Amino acid sequence: MTVLVVENLKTSFFTKAGVVKAVDNVSFSVGAGKVLGLVGESGSGKTVTAFSIMGLVDPPGRIVGGRVLLEGHNLLDCDDEAMRRLRGDRIAMIFQDPMMTLNPVLRIDTQMKETLRAHRAVSREKAHDLSRNALGRVGISSPDERLKAYPHQLSGGMRQRVAIAIALLNNPRVIIADEPTTALDVTIQAQIIFEVQKLARETGTAMVWITHDLSVIAGLADNVCVMYAGRIVESGPTADLLDHPMHPYTAGLIASIPSRNPRGKPLAQIPGMTPSLLRLKPGCAFRDRCARADAACGVAPDITHPTTARTLRCFHPITATAETQ
Repeated sequence: MTVLVVENLKTSFFTKAGVVKAVDNVSFSVGAGKVLGLVGESGSGKTVTAFSIMGLVDPPGRIVGGRVLLEGHNLLDCDDEAMRRLRGDRIAMIFQDPMMTLNPVLRIDTQMKETLRAHRAVSREKAHDLSRNALGRVGISSPDERLKAYPHQLSGGMRQRVAIAIALLNNPRVIIADEPTTALDVTIQAQIIFEVQKLARETGTAMVWITHDLSVIAGLADNVCVMYAGRIVESGPTADLLDHPMHPYTAGLIASIPSRNPRGKPLAQIPGMTPSLLRLKPGCAFRDRCARADAACGVAPDITHPTTARTLRCFHPITATAETQ
């Protein structure tokens, strides 16, 4: 069952220097118990997409088009009070920095109980039990002791687990995770990813996992959307997309993974820089960095469906024949 549907979402920032189209006609969907990976370089629009879904875009930013359907209900039609009731209950977000979630002057148990009691009529004893169980679900040992701690008394990995536990407290239908393991060491990262994937399957929660790290997505996501300059340029099932990328940008991201480079050779990289969204030229935004670009790329490519499960924005996709040459 599809839980979250984003249709033609457009979010722009109206600055003195001009209009920045941070999210430009983005569409995707996530089913119950599934994980969608949203991948791209810094500045590609991933976080603004997440904030748009959560209703957290502040001026001068504004959602100017599209729909965000949570179980069939358009979140963009909700007023501020309705969104406050939904956030942390039906839809939750895990931030890259757990201190954006945790209040440094309140104990963990206080913060978790407040999250529960803001949306559910439960006693303090019941809220304590639910909080303790939530910490156990994300692999935190001695949960009673951790509940009494302040955020600064916990390690970075522990704080992030607490942030994930808070996101899971009210059994939301959707969780959006914005690079939540980027600052953690590889061992802790692997543990958290395993736990999150397991929890999504067990609870039926749909998840959007935002990252620039394709190696994380490879072992976590069911489907992937690759984002560049505010648009999704390619999407499809994870294994199919990573094994057979069609967009040159996707291929460049995969080629730049260190493990894919021969020992002793310079690391492969995509030439150039991500373009400024303030001075974005007409046509394909990737053409100045693309070896396959020609005059046709002066026009923005439409979305095509090379296979039933794949979408693509490119006039010169990489084919199986091209890969073998």
